[in-house]
Amino acid sequence: MIGKSRPQFLPTRFFLLIGLILLVVIGLIIRIMDLSIFNRKFLQHQGNVRTMHMVTTPAFRGMITDRNGFPLAVSTAVYSVWMNPHEFLATPENIQALKQLLDVDPKRIQSLVQNAKKPHAYVYLKRGISPDLAQTLRKQKLPGVYLQEDYKRFYPEGEVAAHVVGFTNIDDKGEEGLELAYNDWLSGKTGEKVVIQDRMGRAVTEVQSLQEQKPGNDLTLSIDKRIQYLAYRELMQGVKQNLAVSGSVIVLDVQTGEVLAMVNLPSFNPNNRAHDASDVFRNRAVTDIFEPGSTMKAFSLASAIDSGKYNADSTVDTSPGWMRVGRNLVRDEHDNGVITLAQVLQLSSNVGATKMILTLPPETLWSMLHRVGFGEMTGIGFPGEQAGRLVNRPVWKPFALATLSFGYGMSVTALQLAQAYSIFANNGIKRPVSLIKLDTVPHGQQVISPKVAQAMLALLEKDTTEKKATGYLAHVPGYRVAGKTGTAHMTGAHGYEKHRYHSSFVGVAPVSHPRFVVAVVIHDPHGKQYLGGFVSAPVFEKIMEGTLRLYNIQPDA
Repeated sequence: MIGKSRPQFLPTRFFLLIGLILLVVIGLIIRIMDLSIFNRKFLQHQGNVRTMHMVTTPAFRGMITDRNGFPLAVSTAVYSVWMNPHEFLATPENIQALKQLLDVDPKRIQSLVQNAKKPHAYVYLKRGISPDLAQTLRKQKLPGVYLQEDYKRFYPEGEVAAHVVGFTNIDDKGEEGLELAYNDWLSGKTGEKVVIQDRMGRAVTEVQSLQEQKPGNDLTLSIDKRIQYLAYRELMQGVKQNLAVSGSVIVLDVQTGEVLAMVNLPSFNPNNRAHDASDVFRNRAVTDIFEPGSTMKAFSLASAIDSGKYNADSTVDTSPGWMRVGRNLVRDEHDNGVITLAQVLQLSSNVGATKMILTLPPETLWSMLHRVGFGEMTGIGFPGEQAGRLVNRPVWKPFALATLSFGYGMSVTALQLAQAYSIFANNGIKRPVSLIKLDTVPHGQQVISPKVAQAMLALLEKDTTEKKATGYLAHVPGYRVAGKTGTAHMTGAHGYEKHRYHSSFVGVAPVSHPRFVVAVVIHDPHGKQYLGGFVSAPVFEKIMEGTLRLYNIQPDA
């Protein structure tokens, strides 16, 4: 056995090992070629999908201001908190932290984590939190919880201007009022850019800007913050004193057609409206219609004078205080006997107005009411505005014409009343009304002759100067005021209701050089008084007096 050599197996194993290594190298080379050459575009696209994302940056919504630049609606920076359920560690400590900071129900968090299906799913936990709270949350460094910068609307005047300005929703889009009407103008354009994100979803670097962020445009209203507050305060006092259900006030600049104040009660706080009923959001001054009552007698007299059959010195016999029209009776509160046209307004005589209108062609009164704007939109552009109701009958029955002469059988809005009375104050010219501050005064339309308009101002002034007149409580010390009261029964499920009324007063001042129209409408008063002369006229007096003082209008009485 000594001297024989052992078999040599080393070369075989060596070559086998070398062969295996070569196969692996060749496989790697093929794989590298496959990844880098044949599937390069596909793999780059997949990588970009997982790391590159398009993100939007919210646009700063334009500011809404009053005519003097005081803010009525501004946007403030806030943050929204969202969570990726797949990344969030649902430990008791993390869940407790979210509960304390955001007041989120722990059961909701656990449900989100357990039921998450999509790998990139996310859900909002809280929207509109303050920057301070966002900073506190950021320090917690909770995995899977992220912050997104947003904007939230803030309304400095609160409930005073709520119905005019309106409000936005959680996504900062207009939902009511002028926020809705001018949403496109105020919104601007959101920015878009492509960013690279890490595996935690955080932006690492910006790759490309696709669209520059463009802030919204500012909106300057015709509203005067001072007059708006004055009107709101006095309307609130009037509604409370008379135990009324609701009310509206319009203050109109006669010279331009601009609305200086538009207020309603009940109102709401647009900064905190979680518990408000939806019906409180509507702007009653333009959306609620009602029968105007005796405020229409001014236009009945205007149509009578315009016909040429009557003048300011004409008289009407109203004895015995009632008259039969067909099968119906028209009544006055008292037997006023023979009265002048001025006394028809002062005493608010239904019989006087009826007798005059029934002596004229049937279409005369309807034509006058239509020309001054009743039965059609004012064109103010406010969402939900109503046109009211003014029917042009092919054949007018005498009683339908009679009731129309003292404000029944038609319906109007408070804004329509203010615009119609501004025609008397503007020498018979009807100007468009506007909630936006105007740079130039729009051309109006001559709908009543200057002679008739001036005659009506003189007649309406007597309704506030005589102590026995229905509008005496509307007179403003030091100023000449022209106006008319109105009291009309409210309608219910079974027709007119006995003890429910619309009480109103509309007036112009100063008569020597008319500048302002104020319309006050108070609905359903339950106090000791219900007549417009006692309910709405005192509110008118305080608002008109304050407006004249604030604008430094010289006394003319």
